[in-house]
Amino acid sequence: MPLKDRHIAVTGAGSGLGEAVARRLAADGARVTVIDRAPGAAARVAAETSGHALVLDVTDPEAGAALDGAMAVQGPLWGLVNCAGIGGAARILGREGPMALETFERTIRVNLVGTFNMMRLAADRMQRNSPGADGARGAIVNTASVAAFDGQLGQAAYAASKGGIVSLALPAARELARFGIRVNTVAPGIFLTPLLAELPEPVQQGLAAQIPFPPRLGNPAEFADVVVMCLTNPYLNAEVIRLDGGLRMPAK
Repeated sequence: MPLKDRHIAVTGAGSGLGEAVARRLAADGARVTVIDRAPGAAARVAAETSGHALVLDVTDPEAGAALDGAMAVQGPLWGLVNCAGIGGAARILGREGPMALETFERTIRVNLVGTFNMMRLAADRMQRNSPGADGARGAIVNTASVAAFDGQLGQAAYAASKGGIVSLALPAARELARFGIRVNTVAPGIFLTPLLAELPEPVQQGLAAQIPFPPRLGNPAEFADVVVMCLTNPYLNAEVIRLDGGLRMPAK
C-alpha cells in the first residue's frame, strides 16, 4: 500500500511510539489523523505533522462517528495503527491482598478492548474503499509487547492484555482477508519513550544491559520503521513481529 496521500489514523499518537509513527507517516507523505485522549498532545503532534487531531477514548463504542469526521477532512481511511495503551504493575497476590479486579479489568479494557474496538471500526470503513492492487482496501497494525511472551512478575494484567492482541492477529487477518484488509502486529521490547527517559540514567543503563544486541534501548523511530513495513509490504499479513534486540525478559 502506498503511503503518499493515504489517510492513516494512529491511536496513542500524542506521545511515545505513536508519536514516532505519526511523524514517520507524515514524512512519507501520508495524511495522518492523530488520535489521543490528551487534547494538548493530539493538537501539538497534529500541528507539527500537518495532520488532523482527534480526541477520543479508544474504548468508546461510538468512536466511529469521530472517525467519520476525520475522514471528512482527510479522505477515505486506508490504514490504522493502534499504539494507545497503558502499563502499570500489580501482583495477583500483593502485600495488601489480591489484586483489585478493577485494575485487571481496566488494563484489559484499554489495551485489548480498545485495540479491538478501533480495529473493528476502522475495518468497517476500509471495506468501502475502491480496491487497489491485489484487491487491497487497507491495512491495520496493532501494538503488543514482548510481555505477551515473557511476562514478568507483576505483569499479569499487562501480559494478558498484550497476549490477547497477539492472538487477534491471525483470526482478524483471516476474517478481513475477503475485504482486502491486512492485519499485522508489532511486539516491541524496551524502547526509549518519554516515560522511560524520565528514569535515572543508571536505571536506563541497567535495562539496556539486558539486551543482547544492540545493547541499548530501542529508538521509537525503529518501531516506526517496522510499522511502515507492515503497512506497505503487500505480502506481509497475519504476522507478529518481535522488535527487541533479541531480548528475552527474565522473571523479574
